[in-house]
Amino acid sequence: MTNINLSKNSENFSANKLDWNIVKTDMKNNLGADIYESWLRKINFVEVINNYVVLSVSTRFIRDWITSRYLDQILQIIKVYKKDISRIELTINEKNNDENSQNLKTGTNPNNNIENVSFIKDSYLQFNRLDPNKKFDNFILGPSNRLAYEASKKVSDNIAHYNPLYIYGGVGMGKTHLLNSIGLNLTDKNKVMFISAERFMYQFVKAIKANDMVKFKEYFRNTDILLIDDIQFMNGKEAMQEEFFHTFNALLDKGSQIIVSADRAPNKLSRIQERIKSRFSGGLVVDIQKPDYELRYKIVKTKTEELNIFYSNQINISDEIQKFISTEITTSVRELVGAINRVVSFSRIYNKVPNISEVKVVLKDLLNLSENKVTIDLIQSTVCKFFKISKNEMLSSRRSRYLVRPRQTAIYLTKILTSKSLPEIGREFSNRDHTTIIHSVKTIEKFYQNRK
Repeated sequence: MTNINLSKNSENFSANKLDWNIVKTDMKNNLGADIYESWLRKINFVEVINNYVVLSVSTRFIRDWITSRYLDQILQIIKVYKKDISRIELTINEKNNDENSQNLKTGTNPNNNIENVSFIKDSYLQFNRLDPNKKFDNFILGPSNRLAYEASKKVSDNIAHYNPLYIYGGVGMGKTHLLNSIGLNLTDKNKVMFISAERFMYQFVKAIKANDMVKFKEYFRNTDILLIDDIQFMNGKEAMQEEFFHTFNALLDKGSQIIVSADRAPNKLSRIQERIKSRFSGGLVVDIQKPDYELRYKIVKTKTEELNIFYSNQINISDEIQKFISTEITTSVRELVGAINRVVSFSRIYNKVPNISEVKVVLKDLLNLSENKVTIDLIQSTVCKFFKISKNEMLSSRRSRYLVRPRQTAIYLTKILTSKSLPEIGREFSNRDHTTIIHSVKTIEKFYQNRK
């Protein structure tokens, strides 16, 4: 049993009386100021009934947290002042809950105390922030992203028209920008939830630990617009996928709009339940491809102009430099913007207009990255083109001779040119097991050794 250090004022009270202020002082002294300020200060004394004391807190989450971690120590402290107390009844203050709910609806929190709301509402206030700068108006259009843009605009004008809307593409291509734009367009008349798959998982796990799954279900299933970013993060997380599947169905049944983004097409998602992939494929699936030169140049020019507006001193980035960046940085829009920021920063720090040689030095790592970027998809496409077969044929289960050799070659190149593990490579080749991957690598190695 933990030793309790009593307050100096305790000697002034009999063991049959309870002064809550003194109890609070002892809680602070024994459990620490940080714990007290974060959790225990929120406890309010209600009454003593027979052999138990009734206390209240503002939310179920705080109640469960205190119950699981500090209730025994609090009871021990109370028993010093009232010996016959055998248990604590920790209730939720309904008045505070009503106020918190109203604050959530109005977007205000007069006490600026985020812990006065439940953990799910906490996540809404903290992580469901739509970026006002990512709008349809400043999304730069080109042939590679026009379809995704038009579909997103259509959904924002007429919800449940394409449901679900599934947007996929590589890193830094503008998926999050489109989801954010949809959310901004719909937030005035609808309850919008914009959350990453990682954050969804975080709240799911937290709800399980807090034994608060009912509130979790209610919260996500009562939304009008659910936007989930980077859905591929759910791979391999079976319990989370199970909950998402039921949430997905519940929202569709009530006519809510679902928009999902990922780094690959639904049928390419690894370790995701087939029924979930089927639901994604049943809606509108659109992709954002790598930007072509015209779009890259347009992005570079636009971002340079935006920086000129931002800074009082005009920044002279020549058209030659802009074209150089547009030509050399091809991997993603995000890297293009990063390159412009670097060049502009160089110009302002050194108070000079950079030339091409200096730009190459400033962007050295980005240029190398662009040159050396090798992906599994690129390897598969290149091998298929060389052997004159389709990608679907190569990834199929067929074992025809004209398919086996290209498949083994692609697996071998993936092993030596990427950092992917054997199980990861197997998943990218239609969920083949690691022994098949090892056999393919050894077969190609032996083949080329014999040719020398």
